[in-house]
Amino acid sequence: MTSEVIEKFRQDIGSVFSTTEERMLARKSRDFHWYSPVLTPQLQHYLADVVVQPQTEQEIAAISAAAAKRCIPITVRGGGTGNYGQSVPLRGGIVLDMTRFNQVNSVESGSIRIQAGAIIKTALTAALGTGQQLMMYPSTLQSATIGGYLGGGFAGIGSVRHGVIRDSGMIQSLKVMTIEENPEILTLSGDDVGLVFHSWGTTGIILEAQLRLVPAETWIDCIATFPTYGETIAFGNAAFASDLDLFLLSAVEKRFAPFYKRTRAYFDGTRDAMFSMVNEKDVDAFFALAAEFNGVRSMAVSETERANANLRAIHETAFNHTTLMALQVDRSWTYLQVVMPDPFEPDLAEAQLERFGDEALMHHEYTKEHGRPRIGGLPLIKFSTEERLNEIMRSFEADGCIINNPHIFKLEDGGRFDADGRKMAFRKRVDPMGLLNPGKLRSID
Repeated sequence: MTSEVIEKFRQDIGSVFSTTEERMLARKSRDFHWYSPVLTPQLQHYLADVVVQPQTEQEIAAISAAAAKRCIPITVRGGGTGNYGQSVPLRGGIVLDMTRFNQVNSVESGSIRIQAGAIIKTALTAALGTGQQLMMYPSTLQSATIGGYLGGGFAGIGSVRHGVIRDSGMIQSLKVMTIEENPEILTLSGDDVGLVFHSWGTTGIILEAQLRLVPAETWIDCIATFPTYGETIAFGNAAFASDLDLFLLSAVEKRFAPFYKRTRAYFDGTRDAMFSMVNEKDVDAFFALAAEFNGVRSMAVSETERANANLRAIHETAFNHTTLMALQVDRSWTYLQVVMPDPFEPDLAEAQLERFGDEALMHHEYTKEHGRPRIGGLPLIKFSTEERLNEIMRSFEADGCIINNPHIFKLEDGGRFDADGRKMAFRKRVDPMGLLNPGKLRSID
């Protein structure tokens, strides 16, 4: 956009905070797409023309109206923890940083209403203060926002108990603003929340989420270790099928140990491991079941014990935090997102382990979808070339796995699509000029 257009936009929005300072533009035009050596060279040069940080609905409406009036693209951003370039402004324009729009509006029995820019840890703390808890959250709950999680996420810590976001019933309603000279606020509930969920901010500006809460439980951070990775997966399958109350079930092979520095006393690289959050009433039964698969109790600590020992929270050893810990040690690693066949047999885990050797380190997350196990692989891949990365993906697919490619920045290319066309129709309704996050939809851009 020309500097003249941007200056007129800034005049239009009056006292709403905005900046064109170069360092702020660079920082707010980035997210965690640097996990991918494929995306990094493709996306690293894109910059916003202006960053805005509203604090009220009225200020967000002023931004929306001015953007529509001036035909300026808008990329909505939360904490910037997305991995696919969701927050990268491919057409420049406005980065709408929502992190100052961050209030908990209410906590009631069974629900919480919270503004989209609030850090998820804030929502969890507010819920716990009333004896309730969120149904799930990402491993990045210390920095990710509610709006960013719902706009870009899929599952999380708690999905082994409650299911993935879209079929868990966690989202009770969403308030969304349109991009027009006279913006509207729409309230979506039931199946309609799916029009906005996991759409990378292309189908309206999420203003507020009402999320279902459940009674709070005391979760114990547990590590069980096993002689082989096959036995680790066999135990995971049995634990999933049992009546144990689990909030996390995350399997990693022994070669992850160098990345887990703060749990080295419990996971030293001699055995494979299952990292879990277990209801305090089920801890003994959890380890008794592990023993049936040659597992041994390595760690079981409460939140207080963990904090006193300066241990990493177990939820920060799961999902893509595992990739982050590896990259902090060695930037030559990247990762894949793989949905394993159902049932996921331990023999397949062992066969893949042997096939890829030092080129891949195995990591699997247990979640639930429509009541069935949905076991996701997040293997670390030693990157050499994009061609070899594609070969590895094809090898997983030959085993009956489904790849959700994390090395893309088009929404439809990563296994995320709009089968019935409802999302695209809704996008036209809320964003008739196509200003929201342009460049991210292959079917349009």
